Amino acid sequence: MYSIYHFFKSLVTNKTSFLKIKKLDGFPFELGMLASISVGKFPDMAIRLNKDKTVFTGGELIELKDSISYSVSSFNSTIPSKSKQISKIITSENNSIFKQMEDAGNNIYSLPQRDVFYLIRGRKANHTKVCLVSGAFFETIRKEELISESFMQVLDDNLKESDNKIAPEIRNLFHKIFSEQENFSKVRNVDKASVKLRFRIMTEVKAEGNILNSKNYPEIEDDTLNFIIPCESKDDEDNILSKFNFVFNKKERQQFKIFKLKHHFNGYFFVFQINH
Repeated sequence: MYSIYHFFKSLVTNKTSFLKIKKLDGFPFELGMLASISVGKFPDMAIRLNKDKTVFTGGELIELKDSISYSVSSFNSTIPSKSKQISKIITSENNSIFKQMEDAGNNIYSLPQRDVFYLIRGRKANHTKVCLVSGAFFETIRKEELISESFMQVLDDNLKESDNKIAPEIRNLFHKIFSEQENFSKVRNVDKASVKLRFRIMTEVKAEGNILNSKNYPEIEDDTLNFIIPCESKDDEDNILSKFNFVFNKKERQQFKIFKLKHHFNGYFFVFQINH
């Protein structure tokens, strides 16, 4: 049986390795539970799918983020989100991740929407924080809104400088056009140009979204490993605890500090914390 909970348990088993390895991809991950590994290309790792998805679906996507400070390193090209459509990031055409998943025996499109998690390590003054955190921690507004509003700021800044105005219907059209990353991230081929152009997005985390920031999130203590999952309701809480209790026995659970964390923008998250 595979899931992000089982993956977290494997991290707990080898948690002292976080203090020894130079790079996060050097961690001794349990390869048997992974359907693909492709460090440097999203997703860095994907968990195998379960044939019986009654309790755990499996299939979660994982991105590694390593830093020599208590800041989350930038997200290149792929905007962090709670979940992603597998068909938009993995195709059969020249895709090594697709082939790895097929070779692992996965029916890739049987779970079209995949939960996304980020394994983050920060190091500062001989201390280490490690968080396996849901992408929901960073997706406090919809990706489409983030993109379009950012482009609208560029438009508004230029209109201010030129004292020009734009009709509301034209502005709304621009807002719609620049809401999908795919609309501008394709390689563009211009006649007589000797180069091609492609716009790429780099996403940087604000202090309010930096789970490693000791001022904003003091609950995430030095030298701890943390599993952080969104918890929007009592049903969510019951579901999270039920799955955690399924994977960890009573003696193992006693090692953890379990609490709720209030995000500055995005509600509550459940945290399972253990010392290295």
